[in-house]
Amino acid sequence: MEKQHITIIGGGIAGLTTAIALKRIGHTVSVFEAAPHLRPVGAGISLGPNAINAFAALDLKQALLGRGRLVRTFHIFDHRGGILTRTQVPSDLGPGVLCIHRADLHAFLLEQLDPNELHTDRRVASLIQDHQGVTVRFTDGSEHHAALLIAADGIRSAVRRCVLPRVQPRYAGYAAWRGVVHLPGMGDIASETWGPRGRFGIVPLADDHVYWFATSNATENDARFAAFRIADLQRHFAGYHTTVRQVLAHASDEHLIHGGIHDLPPLEHFAHGRVLLIGDAAHATTPNMGQGACQAIEDAVLLAHYLHNTPDATTAFRAFEQDRMPRTSWVVRNSRTIGGVGQWQHPLAIALRNALIRRVPPRIGQRRFDLANNVRFPHIPAVSEPGLEKTTSTGTRMAVHH
Repeated sequence: MEKQHITIIGGGIAGLTTAIALKRIGHTVSVFEAAPHLRPVGAGISLGPNAINAFAALDLKQALLGRGRLVRTFHIFDHRGGILTRTQVPSDLGPGVLCIHRADLHAFLLEQLDPNELHTDRRVASLIQDHQGVTVRFTDGSEHHAALLIAADGIRSAVRRCVLPRVQPRYAGYAAWRGVVHLPGMGDIASETWGPRGRFGIVPLADDHVYWFATSNATENDARFAAFRIADLQRHFAGYHTTVRQVLAHASDEHLIHGGIHDLPPLEHFAHGRVLLIGDAAHATTPNMGQGACQAIEDAVLLAHYLHNTPDATTAFRAFEQDRMPRTSWVVRNSRTIGGVGQWQHPLAIALRNALIRRVPPRIGQRRFDLANNVRFPHIPAVSEPGLEKTTSTGTRMAVHH
């Protein structure tokens, strides 16, 4: 496909990674972000082997690995500290899961782009497309025209509202709190604790920092939980094992993040003419598999692959959609199920769940991990590479059967 000017709406992980990938194959990009500053919202994030492999396709793997902490082991505990499951990253899947502060990942992505390609404080009001391209109109009255538009503006996507006005995020039934603490000596094991008051996650980051998160069943927009501070969380999780209490003892109200957990119901299409939805705008998932950002990064690499190896954007968008929809739907569906089971709070249900989990052969949980993470991607050649040869469509990624 001949090189085009492409509009990207959204300056988060999906939008920035897509900009990097599309620039690599020779397209010019303009990234528009609604916020007045390109500042990440969040705490920690886990990038599985699939996301690391996607960055390898962009020749960014080694540079990225130095920004976080690699973890190979994940445990689920009951609230007293007994182990329910152990999951290990097999050596053939690479160095492990990269646990990184979201701000560090965001900064890394920004380093790969020209600041002149980034435009902040631009909120989408409407868009018009024809055979020549897409014109987006912003709430400040300005407009921008390009051949294609990639919507990477998150679960509450303004672009998606323009093309699919009836699609709304769906509430998962629980709220979450997140934070980062400095806590040396926590080791290299990531964990979740499942108990009657909700779940509590602990993820080691670089430089002796720890990303933690907690969940509790709640009605949507629950005012009581929205007002929670660290002291409230300490009381809420007082019956949990020592490590949970230790992390909360080091947490502060200053950087506490709270919000309800949502995902998107599966969409019928990601492609709408010259407009393509990606990342959370297309397939927002609950965080229970650690795959939200990973799937957005996969989107970026595979979009570049299809645009580079097909004669026109319509064909490329259709191929992308056919590739991505089954996989992302599987992630959304499985992640929602895992979260639902993890949030059980009746004592009898918890006892039954824990007994069953302990009896499930480890290979079952390992298979789910492999399905999510054991993925390879074609190398995305840079415009400076001799010949800018096309990558074959055969073996775009390993077959994943859901």
